[in-house]
Amino acid sequence: MTPLFDPRPWGTFDLSPIYPDQKFTQKIGESWLTGDHCIVANGPLAGRRLDELSIQFGRELVGDAARDPKRFPLLLKFLFPQDKLSVQVHPDDEAAQRAGEPWGKTECWYVAYAQPGAQIALGLKPGATRAQLESAIHGKTAEDLLNWISVSAGDMIYVAAGTVHTMGAGSILVETQQQSDATYRLYDYGRPRQLHLERGLAAVKENARAGKVVHDSSRAPEELVAAPYFIVDKYNLKMPRAFSTQEDGVSSVQILVAFDGNAVVQCTGAEPVMLNRGDGVVVPACLSGFSVHPQGNVEFLRARVPGKPRPEPMTRL
Repeated sequence: MTPLFDPRPWGTFDLSPIYPDQKFTQKIGESWLTGDHCIVANGPLAGRRLDELSIQFGRELVGDAARDPKRFPLLLKFLFPQDKLSVQVHPDDEAAQRAGEPWGKTECWYVAYAQPGAQIALGLKPGATRAQLESAIHGKTAEDLLNWISVSAGDMIYVAAGTVHTMGAGSILVETQQQSDATYRLYDYGRPRQLHLERGLAAVKENARAGKVVHDSSRAPEELVAAPYFIVDKYNLKMPRAFSTQEDGVSSVQILVAFDGNAVVQCTGAEPVMLNRGDGVVVPACLSGFSVHPQGNVEFLRARVPGKPRPEPMTRL
């Protein structure tokens, strides 16, 4: 996929830890890799949009695990916060559909890099209510009601829909989320951007599941998070490894995102594809297997839709 760079006021000109050869004249906050409007970079489908291909190829692309056969299920992107993001909340499926959106937005963040002191905020402090949050927004003290936690490279953060959240400067995150841009801005430190208080406050859950994912020894060592909408694994490969697009006997599209090193992705009957740092590679579900061949060493995430229902993960703040 061709990265789609999105300017944001809280972003940065310097994306060199991930994109060392790119120069920017605007502050970039996000690099979208599998959004609906993202473009295929190679092969016979080069130049085509991902949403168009999902409609055309359906289950061949997205797989049987996807809830909607004509919609790409997961959006993966890099986040580059160098200033505080607005305090925001995403609706769950029910709230999103009431507002005319196809589905809500549960997400997770893998911390690829973090400077000392980097923090994020997840949820309301114990005992804080939606009404208190509304009062704090009008009193310009909303961030004081949030749980601020420090993050380090290697952390996986789960953010259930309905969680009030924001992030501070000093980290680079890989976000995996439902394919949705349903975001309600609750508070923005006086910056002149639109707020969405009515819908946002209605979407807030006072006790939403969010926090650092607790690793369960019964899980595969590579598994960072397994949740209702996605499974994300992390690999650090020095030797080739084979993968399947099947999970519990059900097929899913596979998304690979590299954040260090590079590799070649191979599949029978297709041209090899380079997976470089900052790239996203989409493996259609109809390709039963593929392999990743490191060029020295490669660290990457692999995201997919679970083949059977999964509960929300165990987390801690």
